[in-house]
Amino acid sequence: MKRAREAGEPDPAEVTRAAGREAGVPPGLLGGYVNSLLDVTRTGRRLRAAELAGYGLSGERAAEDGIALRGLVDLYLSATWRLWRELPFPSRSVAVLRAAGLAVLRAADDAVAAAAEGFERAHLSAARRQESERLEFVNDLLSGSGSLPDLIARGESLGLTLAGRHQVVLAAEPGKDEPAPAAGPEVDRIVARAAAPAPSLTVTWGRRLVAVTGVADGLEAGRVAEALAGTIGSGTRTAGMRRVAVGRAYTGPNGVRRSYNEASAALDVAVRLSLAHPVANAADLLVYQVILRDRAAIGDLVTSVLTPLKQARGGAGPLLATLEAYFSSGGVAASAARQLHLSVRAVAYRLARVAQLTGKDPSDPADALALHVAVTGARLLDWPATPLESA
Repeated sequence: MKRAREAGEPDPAEVTRAAGREAGVPPGLLGGYVNSLLDVTRTGRRLRAAELAGYGLSGERAAEDGIALRGLVDLYLSATWRLWRELPFPSRSVAVLRAAGLAVLRAADDAVAAAAEGFERAHLSAARRQESERLEFVNDLLSGSGSLPDLIARGESLGLTLAGRHQVVLAAEPGKDEPAPAAGPEVDRIVARAAAPAPSLTVTWGRRLVAVTGVADGLEAGRVAEALAGTIGSGTRTAGMRRVAVGRAYTGPNGVRRSYNEASAALDVAVRLSLAHPVANAADLLVYQVILRDRAAIGDLVTSVLTPLKQARGGAGPLLATLEAYFSSGGVAASAARQLHLSVRAVAYRLARVAQLTGKDPSDPADALALHVAVTGARLLDWPATPLESA
């Protein structure tokens, strides 16, 4: 039963309305806070669990209605000082006033904490729902399981106009069994800032971070890739994003899927070849994808051309490394020697040994082509560490 207001006591309803006007938020978010505070000043009690739960619900409503946390806190604090200012203390001692003040401050602290917790709880719940929606959308988009009209409509609700051109950027996990960092506010900000003014969407899919970006000036995906790799800007490196790949730009939902597949293939090639730069562009690695397109054929080439190298003392590894350095340096033995930290004489000996074992001279253009493609295939197929099916 509601207790009658004593003479001289402030009107809780008026205090509530005044606090709402000052804070600029709906006063109803206070609930029965002012009445509870009045009781606290009389009894010195703590706010009850049910009361605190109600303030938590008010915080959730504020978040759902788009009210800033600052406004919510201001509402409760404004109600507190307004009530305290109007309380009658004609015959109370200093000790009583101190006790009442401490009780009010403690109640205000508890109430604001409960409201803020509810506010944060609602924000977290909304963020989880959005993340779930984004993950489900990306899963349907990249797996091809969603209908075209549905994907376009859902994409628009997430800020992507799938009728236009888009590119996919992938950030790889740091280790084989370690997941990529979850897409969150920090990663979203990095991607959005790099992609601007084009729209973007990020999500963790499997063990990869997937960023889909629109195409405005054509440079967005490159900027996003560099930002995620931590090679530009200051303080933007995100732990674990050591390999990043970029697919080419295409139109429509199927285009996004195609760009993703290209980026995925480029990522695989970059890892297999241990490319020095952390960002791999699918457009620059098409020749390797052509080689991998027929794994059986490249496996046969590796087997037929390079298997004799296993007869060398120390196995095929040193000779493969020599061939790779030789071809990467444009067929200049001195440059290859510097890469390998060997003498030119040692490199010349190894090249002669390759010619002896395989019957193909690395200095002959026709033989060099077969050797170069075979060495590249060996790197892509991780030979000789991984046995080939055709071997």
